[in-house]
Amino acid sequence: MNGHVTVAGAGLAGCEAAWQCAEGGAKVRLYEMKPKKFTPAHKNPDFAELICSNSLKAARIDSAAGLMKEEMRRLGSLLLKVADECSVPAGGALAVDRNIFAAKVTQAIRSHPNIEVIEQELTDIPSDDVVIIATGPLTSEPLSKAIGQLCGSEFLNFHDAAAPIVTAESIDMTHAFSASRYDKGGDDYINCPLNKAEYEAFQEALVNAERAPLHEFEAQGVKVYEGCMPIEILASRGRDAIRFGPMKPVGLIDPNTGHRPWANLQLRKENRDGTLYNLVGFQTNLKFGEQKRVFGMVPALRNAEFMRYGVMHRNTFLNSPKILNGDYSMIEHPNIFFAGQITGVEGYMESAGSGLLCGINAIRTLQGRERLILPEVTMLGALQRHICNRETKDFQPMGANFGILPPIEPKIRDKRERYAALSERALEALTFVR
Repeated sequence: MNGHVTVAGAGLAGCEAAWQCAEGGAKVRLYEMKPKKFTPAHKNPDFAELICSNSLKAARIDSAAGLMKEEMRRLGSLLLKVADECSVPAGGALAVDRNIFAAKVTQAIRSHPNIEVIEQELTDIPSDDVVIIATGPLTSEPLSKAIGQLCGSEFLNFHDAAAPIVTAESIDMTHAFSASRYDKGGDDYINCPLNKAEYEAFQEALVNAERAPLHEFEAQGVKVYEGCMPIEILASRGRDAIRFGPMKPVGLIDPNTGHRPWANLQLRKENRDGTLYNLVGFQTNLKFGEQKRVFGMVPALRNAEFMRYGVMHRNTFLNSPKILNGDYSMIEHPNIFFAGQITGVEGYMESAGSGLLCGINAIRTLQGRERLILPEVTMLGALQRHICNRETKDFQPMGANFGILPPIEPKIRDKRERYAALSERALEALTFVR
């Protein structure tokens, strides 16, 4: 096999892409600017750093996220193998110790004989290689300009936010209890209940709390993806908006009262040792002091010690329907692929899945073979179709969900049975791939 593959970015998508290329026999040059240079959101010098959350979403195969992960497993995903090795209890979700996860991925990438890691920022796009750009939603300014010149400046911007992390020992367990909703998965979450008066005071304080300023260049034309909506913005939509969202109490019984809480904040293990917990669904742009004050109104968090406050940062993604083919390659430059959130797939595993497919198709390009576009009934195939839908007028990021799959006919009324049937159909279609 002649030729190299250049991969820009050692995040989830870049690592998966580089691994697939290397496993396929290609020589890979993987450019990563860490540890010499970090984005505002990145702290860990290792590869595949998880920022917003340590959850990779639902594990069961009859869920959209679980189906997508099973498709990736069957296609030989490195990241799913590592995630399974360093999982932490999270009810029905697959969550990981993010530091162990990043370290294991880094070791796998650095030790592969076909991968050369180049610790420097890529500022120009090579023209003599097959190229996979997986620099993520925080692509550096020089490379962003190069991409903009290549794409005719067809960029869109939106904002993303991360949730705070607190120490386990600082959580007041006299006002909390351990459980998963509907007792699924054991006592994997710490639940912080609020009664009606506590919730209403908290909601009002949250709405009126002081937010951190955005840089002027970021604040113009701000778009915030719904899946990472800051909790204070969601709370401003109505008194009960967060009580029917991240603070929903359904499926929980407070053992101290014997009743369902009026509202509930869940904490999920951040690491294997259980010394750190993150506030589930509490992405925020509040000032740090305000986060401590307002979140401290939750009884169980009155003395919480914050190891990381929530932050908000600018993300960039392509107007992919105008730029990309269904195999994630550029329409006008078919040897250049894009992978990850920069394409408009939303989520950790969605990003890794796009990187996996870019890696497979980079190998096929070098071999002179037809590129792989998965059947539209698979979750990964449906996301491929989403990013290249030429009829899309207002392109927005999309994560795995059953709504993007073709319906099953005749329609199955029971939702759980319908989802199981959609998953079975997808995995059957995948058996004929590769």
